[in-house]
Amino acid sequence: MNRKGFTLIELVTVIVILGILAAVALPAYLDYKTDAQKAACKGALGALRAGIANFYARSVTDSGGGTLAYPTTAQLTTIGAVMSDVIPDNPFTTGTTKNTVTETSSTKGTVVGGSGGWCYNPASGQIWANTNTSGIGENAW
Repeated sequence: MNRKGFTLIELVTVIVILGILAAVALPAYLDYKTDAQKAACKGALGALRAGIANFYARSVTDSGGGTLAYPTTAQLTTIGAVMSDVIPDNPFTTGTTKNTVTETSSTKGTVVGGSGGWCYNPASGQIWANTNTSGIGENAW
């Protein structure tokens, strides 16, 4: 007989090679995902902090009332008052609380409540991620 096709040994060899490639590629993919989340979180924090600093600097001018003040949580979350767009998402948050701002009098790094979104201390103007992923510690940035 003159049959054409693959033998069982050839198929098993291909499956083993694909398994080895997947085992090598998966950890690298997970590292890329974590690196992207870190960069997105730091970028969002930079934008939030720049908006808060700009509001603080403008508050001393005539249009700001002449008294240095950080924005309230309501001002921070109102489009156009501090940020020109909506509050950016915290990439380490899952669910619907990605861009919520939790007001706190705690110091930077404390995860408040059910975690998610951002923590903001209006007395000091500090804002940080309201999450603490194991091994990353994004709440300390």
